[in-house]
Amino acid sequence: MEKGFGYIRISSFQSRTGSSVKKAVRELKKENAGKLKGLVLDLRNNPGGVLNAAVAVSDAFLKSGLIVYTEGRIEDSEMKFSAAPDDILDGAPIVVLINAGSASASEIVAGALQDHKRAVIMGEKSFGKGSVQTILPTSNGGAVKLTTARYYTPSGRSIQAEGIVPDIQLSRLKLEALDKPVFQPVKEADLSRHLENGNGRKKSRDDGKDAQKQSEIKDYALHEALNLLKGISILNN
Repeated sequence: MEKGFGYIRISSFQSRTGSSVKKAVRELKKENAGKLKGLVLDLRNNPGGVLNAAVAVSDAFLKSGLIVYTEGRIEDSEMKFSAAPDDILDGAPIVVLINAGSASASEIVAGALQDHKRAVIMGEKSFGKGSVQTILPTSNGGAVKLTTARYYTPSGRSIQAEGIVPDIQLSRLKLEALDKPVFQPVKEADLSRHLENGNGRKKSRDDGKDAQKQSEIKDYALHEALNLLKGISILNN
């Protein structure tokens, strides 16, 4: 999005999603001299998908701890998934974007990163699909799909019919840059024969480049996510 700040969108969770995310982060690092200041992970309108893919994506950003677990009425329905000791972002801040269309595997990732305080979750409350389905074949060649367990975040929150509540909730707004400012204030540098500041720096053609790039982002939630990452980066420095 801007120098040092990456963006990855996951539209659904498939078997190769985990490895694809890691590859994308490596490419973003390469483009930014080996390090990122922050990352926006966009899970909006992601209906979910493969559980193992959600675990792999969460694991990529966590160094330890529980990612998700399931509980049902029988022992076989209980599973636990934990993170391996690595973080592909080396601790750089993350903002995860979610909305009402983020469901299932998306909620697992958002919940895990939120509970471990690894990311700021931003947007709208998610869909609330936190149940596990098991397919049982029948003798006539058909099958029955049964709900056999519920997903829980590391802190023990059930996602089912509740969803993930963002740390920062956003309204549905549209962001548009003005064609021209309401008024153009006169600055000291605009005055004829003004006194130079003495540091020897001349105004660069690129001074407004980042501001122009940011004004081109019409996605309100993405705009807010980028601003938050920039603020965290400034404070960390």
